[in-house]
This record gives sequence, C-alpha cells and structure tokens, in this order.
Amino acid sequence: MERGKMAEAESLETAAEHERILREIESTDTACIGPTLRSVYDGEEHGRFMEKLETRIRNHDREIEKMCNFHYQGFVDSITELLKVRGEAQKLKNQVTDTNRKLQHEGKELVIAMEELKQCRLQQRNISATVDKLMLCLPVLEMYSKLRDQMKTKRHYPALKTLEHLEHTYLPQVSHYRFCKVMLDNIPKLREEIKDVSMSDLKDFLESIRKHSDKIGETAMKQPGETLSKGPSHAELLTHGNFEAQQQRNLDNIVLQQPRLGSKRKCKKDAYTIFDAEMESTSPKSEQDSGILDVEDEEDDEEVPGAQDLVDFSPVYRCLHIYSVLGARETFENYYRKQRRKQARLVLQPPSNMHETLDGYRKYFNQIVGFFVVEDHILHTTQGLVNRAYIDELWEMALSKTIAALRTHSSYCSDPNLVLDLKNLIVLFADTLQVYGFPVNQLFDMLLEIRDQYSETLLKKWAGIFRNILDSDNYSPIPVTCEEMYKKVVGQFPFQDTELEKQSFPKKFPFSEFVPKVYNQIKEFIYACLKFSEDLHLSSTEVDDMIRKSTNLLLTRTLSNSLQNVIKRKNIGLTELVQIIINTTHLEKSCKYLEEFITNITNVLPETVHTTKLYGTTTFKDARHAAEEEIYTNLNQKIDQFLQLADYDWMTGDLDNKASDYLVDLIAFLRSTFAVFTHLPGKVAQTACMSACKHLATSLMQLLLEAEVRQLTLGALQQFNLDVRECEQFARSGPVPGFQEDTLQLAFIDLRQYFLPRILSGHFPPVLQYSTKSSFFQLLDLFIQWDWSTYLADYGQPNCKYLRVNPVTALTLLEKMKDTSRKNNMFAQFRKNERDKQKLIDTVAKQLRGLISSHHS
Repeated sequence: MERGKMAEAESLETAAEHERILREIESTDTACIGPTLRSVYDGEEHGRFMEKLETRIRNHDREIEKMCNFHYQGFVDSITELLKVRGEAQKLKNQVTDTNRKLQHEGKELVIAMEELKQCRLQQRNISATVDKLMLCLPVLEMYSKLRDQMKTKRHYPALKTLEHLEHTYLPQVSHYRFCKVMLDNIPKLREEIKDVSMSDLKDFLESIRKHSDKIGETAMKQPGETLSKGPSHAELLTHGNFEAQQQRNLDNIVLQQPRLGSKRKCKKDAYTIFDAEMESTSPKSEQDSGILDVEDEEDDEEVPGAQDLVDFSPVYRCLHIYSVLGARETFENYYRKQRRKQARLVLQPPSNMHETLDGYRKYFNQIVGFFVVEDHILHTTQGLVNRAYIDELWEMALSKTIAALRTHSSYCSDPNLVLDLKNLIVLFADTLQVYGFPVNQLFDMLLEIRDQYSETLLKKWAGIFRNILDSDNYSPIPVTCEEMYKKVVGQFPFQDTELEKQSFPKKFPFSEFVPKVYNQIKEFIYACLKFSEDLHLSSTEVDDMIRKSTNLLLTRTLSNSLQNVIKRKNIGLTELVQIIINTTHLEKSCKYLEEFITNITNVLPETVHTTKLYGTTTFKDARHAAEEEIYTNLNQKIDQFLQLADYDWMTGDLDNKASDYLVDLIAFLRSTFAVFTHLPGKVAQTACMSACKHLATSLMQLLLEAEVRQLTLGALQQFNLDVRECEQFARSGPVPGFQEDTLQLAFIDLRQYFLPRILSGHFPPVLQYSTKSSFFQLLDLFIQWDWSTYLADYGQPNCKYLRVNPVTALTLLEKMKDTSRKNNMFAQFRKNERDKQKLIDTVAKQLRGLISSHHS
C-alpha cells in the first residue's frame, strides 16, 4: 500500500517536472534550450517525457487549426463582396459612356452653327479693315519708292532715316499685305548693304592704323622727347646740387603738355554732332563724310599737329552711327573691341631679334604708343565705343606683356651702352604714355630691375678693362723726367709726397701705371652708373645709394677677382708681387677720395643715415695680404729649389773650412731679393725675411734628421755646422732693417736650441749670458765638444747649459754616429782610445734612453 502511494507520489512529481520543462521550452529562446533538454536526458523518464511532448504538440496543432478556421470564413466573405462591387462598377461605366455619346451627338449641330457665325463675323471685320488699310497703302508705296531712289543715289544716311520711318511707322499699319512682306523682305537686305559698306570702311581704317601705328607712336613720342631734351643732363644736375628741384620742373613741363592735348580733343567735334548734322542734310557731299579731320586740320595749321591728327577717324564715326541706328551698337562695339584686342596682341608680340639693336626696341615702343594714342582719341571723341575700363584692361595686358618682353630681351643685352640707350627709350615711352593718362609706375619699377642688369653688364665690361690694365702693366715705378709729366700723373691720381716733390728730375713714383689707370676707371664706372639714374625720378639719396652699392660690387668682386688672378698666376715674380703690394697700399689710401667724389656728384653727405660705405679698403687689404702670402710661398719654393742642390757627404772625415756652394748661392739670392723690399711696408719685409729664415732653418733640420741619412761622421757634422754659421751670419747682417738685435737669429733656434722665451723678454740666466750672446752652438757644440757629462748632469734644470737640446734628437744623431764608428773602425777593438769612445757612445745612448723613458713616464 505504501509502495503504491510512493509510486503515485513519484509519478506526480515526474509529471510536474515534465510540465515545467515543457513550459520552459515554450517560453525560452532556442539558443538557451540546451540545459533544459539535458535535464530530460539525465533523468529516467525519457519515454514518458516524449509522450507528454507529443501530446502537447497535438494540442497546439488543434489550437492552430481552430484559429485558422475561425478567420478563413471572414476572408471568404470579403472576396465575395469584392466580386459583387466589380460588377456594379462595370455597369456604372457603361451608363456614363452611353450618356457621353448622346451628348456629343446632340451638340454637333450647335458647334457647326457657331463656326458659321464666327466666319461671317470675321469676313465682316476683314472687309472693314481692308477699307481702312487701303487708305494707308499710297503713303507706304510712296515712302518705299523714295527709299529705293536714295539707295540708288548712294545717299545712305537719308536712306537709313527713310528706312527707319518706313519700318517703324508705315509698315506696321499695312504689314498684312503681300506687297508689305516684299518690302519687309528687302529691308534686312538694305540694312545689311548699308552695314557692309560702313563695315568695309571700318576694316580699311583698322588695317590702315595697324600699318601706320609705328608712325603715329613716333610722332607722339617726339613731343615728350623734345621737352626732356631741353633740360640739363642728370649728371649736370647732380654736379650743381639742384637735382631734385630741376627734376620736379621737368615733370611739371611734361604734365603741362597734357592740357594742350586735351584742349585739342575738346576742339574736335563730337562724332554724334557731326552725324546729326549730316543726317538732316540730303546733299551727296555730306553723305560721303570725307575729310572730317582734314577740314579741322586746315583750321589748326598754326598749331603743331598731334599724333591723332595723322588719322582720319570718320570711318569709325560713320560705322558707329549706322550700327547705333540699326540697333546693333553693342555688336559693333564688341566687334571693334575684339579686333583691336587682336591688333593689340599683334603689336605686343615683340620680334625675336628685338634685343640685337636699339631700332628694334624703338619700333616696338612706337607701335604700342600709336595703338594707345588712337584708343585714347576714340575714348574722348565717341560716347561709349570704348570706355575707361576697356582702356585700362588693354593697358594692363599691354603693360604685363611689355614688361615680360623687356625682361626677356634685355637679359640678352651684354653691351652696357645698349642697356643705357634702352633705359632712355623706356623713360621716353613711359613719359609719353603718362601724358595720355596711363599709369606707368610699373615701368619705372622694371627700370630698377634693368638697373641691376646694367650694373652686371658694367661689371663684366670693367672686368675686361681691369684685366687688360693688369696684363699690360710693367709693374715698375712710373718714371717722370719733367714737371709736366709729374703733374699729369698727380692729376690722374691723388698722390702727395713732399720728399718726392723735393727730388730733382728724373724721379719715380712708388707705384706703377696701373694705379692711376685703375683709379680713373673706377671714376668712369661711377659716371656710367650715374648716367642710368637720369630721368628715373629718383632722389639724391637713392642715386647715392645705387652708385655706392654698384661701386662696392666693382671693388669687392670685379677688381678683387682681377687682382687675385694676377697674384695667383704661375709666372708671377717676386718683383711683381712687391709692386702689387705697393700699388694696393696707395689704392687703399685713395678710397677716401672716391668717397668725396661720390659725395660731390650726389650732394649726399657720408654722415647721412643709411648711407652705404665703400668697401675698397677691405678689397685692397685682402689683395695685399694675398700678395704677401704669395711672396712667402715663392720665397719658400726658391729656398727648396736651392736645398735640392745640397749634396752632403755624410761619411766624410775631411773639413773644407767653408760653407757649401749651394748655401752661398742661396744667401746671395736672399740678399738680392730682400734688397727689392725697400719700398714695402716694414712689417711685410720683416715678416717675409723671418718666414724665409724659419723655413730655411726647418729645412736644414729636416735635412739633418731625415731617415735616408742613416750614418754621419763628425766631419760631416762640422761641415753642416759651417753652413749653419753662414746662415747665422746672414741673419746678423740685417738683410731687412727694423729687426731688434739678434731677433732674426731666433729663426735658427731649433738648430742651435736657443732659449726663445728668455731672449724675447730680455732676461737671461747667468750661465747663458755669454753663450746666447755669442754663437748659441748648443746642439752642434754638444756633439762637437762632446760635452755629454754637462748635458746629462744639468738636464731638466732651469739654468741648464743645453736647455733646448731635445734628448730624442740627440739620441737620433748619436745613433747615426755610433753606426758609423762601428763600420768605419774595423780595428777599433785593438786601439784603446777607440774602444773607450765606443763605450762612451753606448753609455750616453743608454742614459739618453733613460731620460726619454723617464720623461714619458
């Protein structure tokens, strides 16, 4: 019983669990159903769960079927009602169609009756209109007949007026008639005929002014040119110090001419005034409209004809009036402007060889001026054919193209005279157009660019001039034999020397001919720069700044390079180098006179703010220093050439008791060379002499210590000592004045191991007082006197006798003598003295090595 109750309880629990699982399956997302199903398979009631699941599925299927059956009946009812509505709609359509057909059939007769009534009324109205229009036919026919007569007699202006009345007054009243259509068809032909005739005249006019624009421009440019040519030159203005005032007067003269030209334009009749008078006249002479400006020219015979007086502008006025009457003024204006723009582009296209001659530039400018003179006249004598905006647009295009062409072609100019002439032509071109009211500031700005190019061409030209002067100079002082020659040189170059003036003739200037020539060429360069500033409307300060900057370039670049090239030439001699130093010294002193020269012609004081200073002093100093260095180098090379002749026999045991021949020749060469240095500044001559002696001492030391000399004898060392004595004797003789006592001998200090710091200060140790003031044979005496005991004992002490002897040098020479003693004395071991000497050499060498090692440690 209990088991049955327990089984029943378990089955109830299982059923409840299965029911819970089914609810979870129904309510849980498919992705999360896995754990639920797993709990079914983990239990033992899998079969029962499947039965319960099948039962639940069948229940749901029945519910779905019930729901579908419920809603399906409503859907069927809706479809049935819709089919009934379609039938009713078709019936309604058929009824509407029948009604419309009946209505159309009933109203057809009424429409026909209305059309007949309309035609009757139209005929009645036409008959009435015909009667009225016939009254107008006779005036129209008479006017048309008059038009034909005027066209046959080439009276185009009255014909144009008749045509206008016929078209706008009479023909609109009778335009429905056939004969009127014929007239209307002929009116465009007549109008085109008149337009073609006037357009043909206009094309001839445009072609004529295109061909003669250079002549027009040439005439226009003569007037400002004549005005400018009456004034003094720019250089004269600057010289007299009235540059700014006179420049303003020139500008005023140019501006004052403009009212005269403008008054002439006002005197000319306006184009419309001329044609209004001619339109009212019916004479054949007025219709031809020839000589409008010719008649006026006859009235103005007393006045100088202007550029615009060379052209008959009547074709332009005639064509403009005709097109205005015909309502095509805008077309005519566009055509005229388009054609003139094309002509402007042709005029502004420079020839490819324009840069070769000045005439090419002149013709180019004449064409441009002629073009704008014509346009300016058209602007002032017509109302709106061209306007100021159109003129300004053309001028902007012309200005940009002209400046671009000038920049391109002027860059090919290598002749400064051509560049200067081009500048004058550009100034005349700008002044001419400025008279007619065109802005020309950009042209003057471009002239500042050409000024830089002009300076470059001048620098290239003067580079050749300086090169020729330097190449042709003999680098010898200028001899003068009379007072006239002396004054001529002094007049060319600012030189003052009271001692030279007191000397009797013949006498010599210290400098060579290239000094006054170079000085004068610098002044010529300044004049050439000054010429370019004429008529540029620059202030004196700007002119002064331009001249100083260009002169600085001439000095620091052109002249400096020319001097450097001469100095660096391979075949340059010491005499030429000495003369170059003297010349540059005098040129350096003349820089202050160049400053005064520029100040006098520009009237700008050097103390003015922002005034550029001349750099000539630096240029000549650099050239002089380069020449000095070249002298030092040449002297050293000459010394090396003599030393190559040295032929020491380092194994000799004999002594000639005289200096070597090569050294005697070298000393003679140095004496003769330093004798030429008399005109050099003392410091230069002393430096050259000291440099030569130091180089000689260094070379002798290298000759003694070179690796190729592996052995030497005491006799060879004594011979070398004699050569050193000869060098010291040369130093003591004072080849160049200005050295203090024994100063030049310090150059051989490495050979004599002289105590330099104490010599220069004048404080000598007591032990060295006698030795330093006599021969200073420390190094050589150490070997010749064999005073090794003193050297080794006193080494490192302040008062050491051989203080300047380097133990490494001493050891090197000692090793060479030791090897010689071993090889040359085969029987030295049998002589006691030789054996003792060899032992002493070994001992000294050992002690020297000890000194060297202790010094390094």
